[in-house]
Amino acid sequence: MVLRHSWATSPPIPLLTLPLLSQPTTIAAPSDQLLPLRLDIDDVFDILYRIGFHSITTSIPPAFPLDLPDEQYKVRPQIFLLATSCSFPSLSLDLAKLALTSPSPPPQQQHWELSPQQPYLSYHDILLTYEDIKSLKNDWLTDNNIAFWEEWLEREVLPKYPQARIILLRPSMTFLLMKEPDMRQIRSALPDFSKVTHIFLPINDARNVAQAEGGSHWSLLLVSAIDGVAFHYDSLGGANYAEGRLATHKMSEILGRPLRYLNLDDSPQQENGSDCGVFVCILMRHLLIKRLLSANAREKVSMSMANKLIDSHGGRKEMLKIIESLRKEGERRRSRSASPYSSKTPPRIE
Repeated sequence: MVLRHSWATSPPIPLLTLPLLSQPTTIAAPSDQLLPLRLDIDDVFDILYRIGFHSITTSIPPAFPLDLPDEQYKVRPQIFLLATSCSFPSLSLDLAKLALTSPSPPPQQQHWELSPQQPYLSYHDILLTYEDIKSLKNDWLTDNNIAFWEEWLEREVLPKYPQARIILLRPSMTFLLMKEPDMRQIRSALPDFSKVTHIFLPINDARNVAQAEGGSHWSLLLVSAIDGVAFHYDSLGGANYAEGRLATHKMSEILGRPLRYLNLDDSPQQENGSDCGVFVCILMRHLLIKRLLSANAREKVSMSMANKLIDSHGGRKEMLKIIESLRKEGERRRSRSASPYSSKTPPRIE
């Protein structure tokens, strides 16, 4: 199937060839026109992301930021754009089975790497990038991945329990808390803990404050302010023992009361070097829902996670499914927007 502009009469110049199973779909332009169509760049990014595209070859510098999805595909197809601005009409394609090919490359090609920082989803206060999605699939979780999970739990779970006084501290705030020597300097930036019963803190072993996404291991600290105990869950033995103790000391100073540090040696253990962040997210939700929110106020609750089975692969898939569902909803909302700038922004939920 060949799509042409409605006023095209001369033989088309192929701009993009999209073989869909056995039926290729070519978006084409009249031979005497270089700017016949406007490509919706969000559609381009979406296709590139879903097929694992990493680079684009053009005959001219692109007028828009290009993005980088993941590395799961062995074959690296290429797109050749013969115009300075072009865009898809609305097409219904099975993107999961889509592959890209191209005609012979035009002269004087330039090779452009796709930016991993291209926004993927704006969810309230969290902006996920394609790099975050790539990491969530099979790599070490980023600060953004964990911050998104906390934001989602706050928006989707905690509102069902209006009496709960629980705080999910973001990774960036936990890092600030651990690295600032004078708590008076950051007290105003922290939440009000005066009436809080429990605080969840994602702990990272990063030591360099000047390095973004530093560190190599995540663990989880759950502070019970009402019991004066900090429970530390480390999926890699005692790798973050010192960091957990430091965070406990800092929280004790902020709360104005002593906290007993309890490193739980029976915490579920990861089997590789990249699942620590997933363990943090799964344990956080389980402790929040099954141990804190579902417990009777007078009931003593065990905070041990001994013998708790952690399906890290399933956890990644579930988080990705949630993100994809939110992104589709954001796309629907964006498509209904009358703003001419809506297509330039990532799908948004707020």
